[in-house]
Amino acid sequence: VLTCALPMFLLGVAVYIVIMLAIGIYSSGRTHSVAEFAVAGRSMSMWLCTATIVATWFGGGVMIGVAGAAYDHGMLGVIADPFGAGVALVLIGLFFVRLVRRLRLFSFIEILEQRFGLSAGIISSVASMVSSLGWVAGMLIAFGVIFETLTGVPLAVGIIGGAFVVILYTSIGGMFAVALTDFVQMSIIAIGLVMLLIVVLVDTGGWAPSAAQLPEDTFRMIPLEHSLDSWLFYLRAWLIFGFADIASQSLLQRAMSAKSERVAQNSFYAAAISYVGFAMIPVMLGIIASVTMPGLSNSESVVPALALEHLHPVAIAIFVGALLAAIMSSCDSAILAAATVFGTNILPLIKRNPSERTQLLVIRLAIPVGGFLAVWFALNAGSVFDTVLNSNMLMLAAVIAPFILGMWWKKANRAGALAGMSAGIATWFVVSAFATGLPADLLGFVSCVVAMLVVTPLTQEIDPPRGLIDHDGNEVKLENRLGIMRSRTGK
Repeated sequence: VLTCALPMFLLGVAVYIVIMLAIGIYSSGRTHSVAEFAVAGRSMSMWLCTATIVATWFGGGVMIGVAGAAYDHGMLGVIADPFGAGVALVLIGLFFVRLVRRLRLFSFIEILEQRFGLSAGIISSVASMVSSLGWVAGMLIAFGVIFETLTGVPLAVGIIGGAFVVILYTSIGGMFAVALTDFVQMSIIAIGLVMLLIVVLVDTGGWAPSAAQLPEDTFRMIPLEHSLDSWLFYLRAWLIFGFADIASQSLLQRAMSAKSERVAQNSFYAAAISYVGFAMIPVMLGIIASVTMPGLSNSESVVPALALEHLHPVAIAIFVGALLAAIMSSCDSAILAAATVFGTNILPLIKRNPSERTQLLVIRLAIPVGGFLAVWFALNAGSVFDTVLNSNMLMLAAVIAPFILGMWWKKANRAGALAGMSAGIATWFVVSAFATGLPADLLGFVSCVVAMLVVTPLTQEIDPPRGLIDHDGNEVKLENRLGIMRSRTGK
């Protein structure tokens, strides 16, 4: 570590943490109910909603994991993120956010419970919480990598310190604190990334010298080998984020928090464009560094390593803020998502008809508990990128198909959904145990879809489909739910 950079780095960290905690304290005055805490009172404007979606998606997985994957494998290594992740935002905006916002619920689990019963809700709750906490663990590893690279502090210290800050301000302020901090964080991320890219390009003589030394398949986006295994893992790379995260509680919670269906819909489109655009900067930095800084022992340290190599100590302090912003913006969203699912879907199984005050208290308490579990995952996990990807395995194998069919297929029923979930989980488990060379979650997804499509038509009479009702118990109208952008105001 550069001795002159260390004081500025520590100062940047201190200032950033103080700002995040101040926002959490400010937001605490607006969180007196479950709706205010979990979905910001359903009042977020388009600019705030867009910023919090991008910041939620733009975490350490991009700043650290994606840059490292691009360093190692070029464009083929980043299919899942940012490209698959960008596809997920477009699909959510086009097919799901209008109805999700119209339902005025607190979690997507409630949709599955309404259509397919309590068992489906429990399975989905567990899968969602595992996914969210796995995502947090990946971000905390990224936090630890940054501290270890820039200061030499052990990885575990960075993981625990990062978790403490995120848990504190999220517990205090809830969704409104998360949204406001996301807006600040996204601004810092944009400044830091653009600054680093410009300086690196200037120092290395522009793009042309690096491009001339890249392998010819660096920008290839289809498998190099045309074997079944290669194509299955390639398809999995597109689906693990691009499809599985359609039912991401972190994202759908933003749709539930928007002040109207139109705001929710347009926010996801704007976020998709912004996200992929911003995410290409870490991708390009990773590719450039594969030429200018070959042989890194840990490729996921490439972005902080570039900062140390090319930035002035003052600029390093600013960029460290961008790195921390990227990580915390995903951590807070995912940990709030897990806590919301626990408070709204698991708590009623433990305490029948809990009061709103009890629900709010449990959601607040679930945040540190979930944070501690995520720390444990992080301390026992591997790379940032693999941890984030693998957190979605159960969602892809058993949840996303029932969610999509439950939203769009009127005939979808409980028997079909439970058969699909059971087939998906069983296939995932068997393949994971006995055929480790195959993508278990993708094959689980296929089994889930097939089982649901076969069983559903056969059980219509004995298990009639259920409809959807909103938060007030009213039947929800299903027309005009395709997310087509409109110029006029209104819903």
